[in-house]
Amino acid sequence: MSIATGPYSSTEVTDPTGSQVAPTDLTGDSVAKGKAPSAKMPLWRLLLRDPMATVAAAILVFVLLVAAFGPWLVGDAAYDQNLDESNLPPFNLDTGFMNILGTDPLGRSMLARLIVACRTTMLVAVPAVLISCVIGSVIGMWAGYHRGWRETTAMRIADVMMSFPSLLLAVVVLYVFSPSAANIVLVLAFTRIPIYLRTARAESAELQSRIFVDAARTFGASSGSIIRRHVLPILLPTLLTVATLDFCFVMLAESSLSFLGIGIQPPEISWGLMVSQGRTYLQTAWWLSFFPGLAIVVTTVAATVLAAWARIATDPGQRWRLTVPRKRRRMFSPRKAVA
Repeated sequence: MSIATGPYSSTEVTDPTGSQVAPTDLTGDSVAKGKAPSAKMPLWRLLLRDPMATVAAAILVFVLLVAAFGPWLVGDAAYDQNLDESNLPPFNLDTGFMNILGTDPLGRSMLARLIVACRTTMLVAVPAVLISCVIGSVIGMWAGYHRGWRETTAMRIADVMMSFPSLLLAVVVLYVFSPSAANIVLVLAFTRIPIYLRTARAESAELQSRIFVDAARTFGASSGSIIRRHVLPILLPTLLTVATLDFCFVMLAESSLSFLGIGIQPPEISWGLMVSQGRTYLQTAWWLSFFPGLAIVVTTVAATVLAAWARIATDPGQRWRLTVPRKRRRMFSPRKAVA
């Protein structure tokens, strides 16, 4: 074990595996019994200590609530046409609150269409991530735990799947078959399985040689029970982080496919389809593409920020950093190691 010294008389301990544990003094108060204050702190309290992560989580919760209840609130406003109000500019309340973000060439409310498109986008991104995460993780944990031919077969299949660019494969499949929300979910879920498979295989292969796993085998526990009770809980934080980042990719992939015309098809609406439909009016009605594009950017950035926070919050060796104010975290970075 080595002790790294830093400024302000703060020390940071590094265990033999190289991972960092909490410093002996974080905010000026001594840590009782050598335990970091973040050891038993709930995740929601850690989240509130990070303003950026809190804002990101609030944005994602808002997006999910809009996707769940928004279409019910706006009713048919996203499809009601009124040519007398064609291409109204945004932030004009003369024609009602629903037109606050302007209207499209057919006089339909942009706000209502954004809300309805939010549900369509989430109904593609969330199921695709869940399906690929579950299938890839199960196969990866099974292959990594048993090793041998199972691991070799699973990894070679994953290598073959990853040799094809996922977005290009989705384009080819959707071009051959009829593009629809269900087909987009299936093809994107299929192309993302190797990401989770490789992650779960690497983690479970390392865990299967640990002492607590050997002890479980000694007491006669089955492989399924060991994977479920000992491997999965340790692997879950990493999988959640990967899934959060993959959510960004899947949402951008759906938007790209809809932009190319082989994704969501009218009369259904998605953010990517709205960007595609508004690109021909960029000179005269910029808001048709700007607001759905902004929704895509804000949602993906929020998911990325939350994934970075989740990676630290679920790592016992780094979790203590969330208890320190952002401006003071650099004080506890190790400067040199003292053997």
